[in-house]
Amino acid sequence: MRPQAHKRVMLVEDDETLAEMYAIRLKAEDFDVMRAENGKVALEDIPRFKPDLILLDIMMPEMNGIEVLKYLRHQKETRTIPIFILTALSQGRDRTVGLEAGADDFIIKSETMPKEVVQKVKVALDAASVAHNF
Repeated sequence: MRPQAHKRVMLVEDDETLAEMYAIRLKAEDFDVMRAENGKVALEDIPRFKPDLILLDIMMPEMNGIEVLKYLRHQKETRTIPIFILTALSQGRDRTVGLEAGADDFIIKSETMPKEVVQKVKVALDAASVAHNF
């Protein structure tokens, strides 16, 4: 298992400003971060980057986050990677669709500070490390 300092987070976000802000926060906590600007690019990069966790926006060009999530949950290599939806969508039905598609968490950008997102990532990866060691 890689030490915490080398945990990898894939950030799938088409908004350049938001992506940069989250990347800076994650890197400040010693995560390796790779950004994909849409779902199609993410699916191309995931096999090479091998993320420990994915932060996934829903509304993106090329391929939306729900399509990416469903695809990843049906692949042997990616079905157990923690995936957090990180979205501006705040309707209850959006949350339901995301969680039913296999998201481990559903985070609404406007309701969650970036430091809280980073904390959720840390908790999930710590839990995954503990579970993996048993």
